[in-house]
Amino acid sequence: MRGFDGALVVVPEPGGDSPEIAWGDAFFYYAPDGTVPRGTQPYGTIVTKDYPGDTASDLDPPGRRRVNVQVGRTVVPALLGPEHDPAAADVLLPHPVYGALGWICVVNPGERTTGTVVRLLREAHEAARARAARRRS
Repeated sequence: MRGFDGALVVVPEPGGDSPEIAWGDAFFYYAPDGTVPRGTQPYGTIVTKDYPGDTASDLDPPGRRRVNVQVGRTVVPALLGPEHDPAAADVLLPHPVYGALGWICVVNPGERTTGTVVRLLREAHEAARARAARRRS
């Protein structure tokens, strides 16, 4: 992610302004000035633990993480296969909480999904860049 032009990767740590639940997770923004944009959500995240109300992926056991990418509501159905077990590893899935809002996820991306996840993150980054350009206009 850090190699994408204008990407900002925020990884909250103890002692910062972020809530403790977010410590150790990663949040991806298009921010060429290195500052988290105001009024904008990240276009991708990596979470390393269950959050309140978001436990279906079973992320609390050691070694589990989930990559989440905003792809858009119309894209989600076209990307997904028949499996929808939210705890399945290396499978492209609708986000268990935000799927209806156009988010997909992969628990522990591996051989089957890494290329797709990188492509989707790049596309989400480019979409965030386009939104930023429209806001500046």
